[in-house]
Amino acid sequence: MRILTVNPGSSSLKLSLLDSGGSVVTENAGARHEIAPMVADMPRPDAVGVRFVHGGPDFTGPVVVDAKVTERLEALADLAPLHQPASLHALSEITEALPDVPAVACFDTAFHATLPDAAATYALPGEWRDRYGLRRYGFHGLSYSYAVRRTGELLGSVPSRMVICHLGSGASLAAVAEGRSVDTTMGFTPLEGLVMASRAGSVDPGIPLWLIKHGVPASEVDDALESRSGLRGLTGTGDMREIRERAEARDAVALAALDVYHHRLRACAAAMAATLGGLDALVFTGGVGEHDPFVRHRLAEDLAFLGVSVDPHRNDGARGDTDVTAPGSAVRTLVVTAREDLEIAEGVRRCLR
Repeated sequence: MRILTVNPGSSSLKLSLLDSGGSVVTENAGARHEIAPMVADMPRPDAVGVRFVHGGPDFTGPVVVDAKVTERLEALADLAPLHQPASLHALSEITEALPDVPAVACFDTAFHATLPDAAATYALPGEWRDRYGLRRYGFHGLSYSYAVRRTGELLGSVPSRMVICHLGSGASLAAVAEGRSVDTTMGFTPLEGLVMASRAGSVDPGIPLWLIKHGVPASEVDDALESRSGLRGLTGTGDMREIRERAEARDAVALAALDVYHHRLRACAAAMAATLGGLDALVFTGGVGEHDPFVRHRLAEDLAFLGVSVDPHRNDGARGDTDVTAPGSAVRTLVVTAREDLEIAEGVRRCLR
């Protein structure tokens, strides 16, 4: 079975055609409006898997798409406004280009369906929670699911207590016990948690309420929290590479932004470890997690009290899947390349099987 995986971003799109063994036959990347010509340039697949950020309370695993499923996915669009509409657009274009090929929706929230009630429940009025489905869903689940599997392959077995750091433009952490998500930093939407490229992460909920009460339109508050906050709000750019270059030149604004970023990262990582009652493995994935040795080094130093230590040479030279653990360290530290395409393909096979 050849599976076409469709991974839409907020403004871009990546297509990967995988064979039955999981090897990439061909890849294509471009803008969202270029889907039809991209598909036309690729061999015909036997099935399609489309990544969706939000599955809401109903979708806890991959599902074959039909009109009813599409309608339910459309109802979730405002919960992940940077990504859900892009996935819906991609799905529409793909099904038009390949009308006879089964399409499967795969969800980032599904991995976190195992969150215990204590971690998933907001202390809000019961009628709100029941009526609106207000709970913590968590995101980046396709990346986490692959990272768990790959870590198990690299170490010979899945560590009992893992903190996985998916650090990219969007960023979150997950506490994984025996391969199952038991806590995570994102919540009802992808806005909660860490400082991200353009998203604020956790803020006092009184701040947006105060702004709206004082005349700032709700739409402007929403746009600011999604697109004009985070590293961009602190420095003018959400590009960690640019911020790192400015910091190396002793730019005070960039240095202060990195302190804010790492303060939140350290606190949340320690909280994930506390949920697990200790730590056996620390895993980095995502664009920043894979390619920024300084972020990995600084977090390892911050978590030294938990037994984390990285080898400087391995860490600086890490390319692809790499064990960067320092000799004698009590906690294994790994870098794992994000392969959401492989996880999507696996979900498609399970669903169609």
